[in-house]
Amino acid sequence: LTASKSESNRALIIQALSTEKFPIQNLAAAQDTETLQQILAADHLHLQSAQSKEERTYDVGPAGTTMRFLTAYFAATPGKRILTGSERMKQRPIGILVDALRKLGRKIAYLEEEGYPPLQIEGKTLKGGEIEIVGNISSQFISALLLVSPALQNGLVIHFKGEITSRPYINMTLKMMEEFDVVGTWHDNSISVSAQKYHLNGDEDYAYMVEGDWSAASYWYAFAALADEVDFTIKGLKNASLQGDSIVSELFNFFNVTTTYADDGIHLKKKDVKNEHFGFDFSDCPDIAQTLAVVSGLLNIPSYFNGLHTLRIKETDRVSALKKELAKIGVEVEIIDDSSMQVTTPNLHAPTAPIKTYDDHRMAMALAAIAMRYNDVLIEHPEVVRKSYPDFWKDLKKTGFVVKEVKK
Repeated sequence: LTASKSESNRALIIQALSTEKFPIQNLAAAQDTETLQQILAADHLHLQSAQSKEERTYDVGPAGTTMRFLTAYFAATPGKRILTGSERMKQRPIGILVDALRKLGRKIAYLEEEGYPPLQIEGKTLKGGEIEIVGNISSQFISALLLVSPALQNGLVIHFKGEITSRPYINMTLKMMEEFDVVGTWHDNSISVSAQKYHLNGDEDYAYMVEGDWSAASYWYAFAALADEVDFTIKGLKNASLQGDSIVSELFNFFNVTTTYADDGIHLKKKDVKNEHFGFDFSDCPDIAQTLAVVSGLLNIPSYFNGLHTLRIKETDRVSALKKELAKIGVEVEIIDDSSMQVTTPNLHAPTAPIKTYDDHRMAMALAAIAMRYNDVLIEHPEVVRKSYPDFWKDLKKTGFVVKEVKK
């Protein structure tokens, strides 16, 4: 299975901040990861050059994690940079992270709309200290701060206001930091990280191994849930995973897919139990909500989804996009509020129009499951999958799907 983008991007930031260099094995081929790797390498070369005091501009394109992680990284390391992105990236708020970095002593300016990229960042070693932020924001903001926290002179204490969402992603960051001897500690609704240094916790031949991507695995679980029979192995995943989306192995039990763990991955089988309703709070794993919505709609299982507020500011407004696209197969999505929706299937039928992807990789891959029920499913802009799973369509072909490019 394709490697985890989430793990890969965190490992790259730790690698850049570590004084002891180490290789990263099985690095994700995702576009977001490649963009982050290229910008970090280019910035390192620039800082070693005679023009190191000149301001450099870096474009992350549509890569949200890359934008957030680099904002914190550039703020905490010497240099003058401008960080920009695609038009959609310029519509995705980043004010909470910028406000936090300003409180920690960094000078960051908005070059266009207040609260949104592009950013002008003047970096140097931050003093650190204590900050307070709301807990129900994207975990990428929090992870960005945690990853650079060991480099702050006084360390960092983050106090959360209210309920904390996407906690597994925060814990993934802390676990990866521990791999390099940096310890962060939870204290009720706070996390503290003292001033430390990333260094190798092992022998000289150490290499960080990135696990397969559980978010990507969710699409294979979807195909399994919609299949009549299942005998399927996915290599590269493990039981003791750092990734919060590994919860798909439990969630798809409800949709009659069982998971058995082996040394080299997981094995999926089918059980025969009819379930009547499904409900779940996706606050800790929002990236798999689209997949479950498509599956519950195609299986005609009325479902209630909560904890979706961060989906409204992803590559697209994923809740509204799901409503529009699932309507094309007779699945009704009722948006209850910013955080919840209900999925019912009054009249399932073949798609009445091509499926739009909204420049969103997860829309393309989640809705590809419609092909388990209907032939000739047309999906526009299939290339968007390169953001996290570049070989998605190739892997579908390997398992017997017929995937063809349609010339307009």
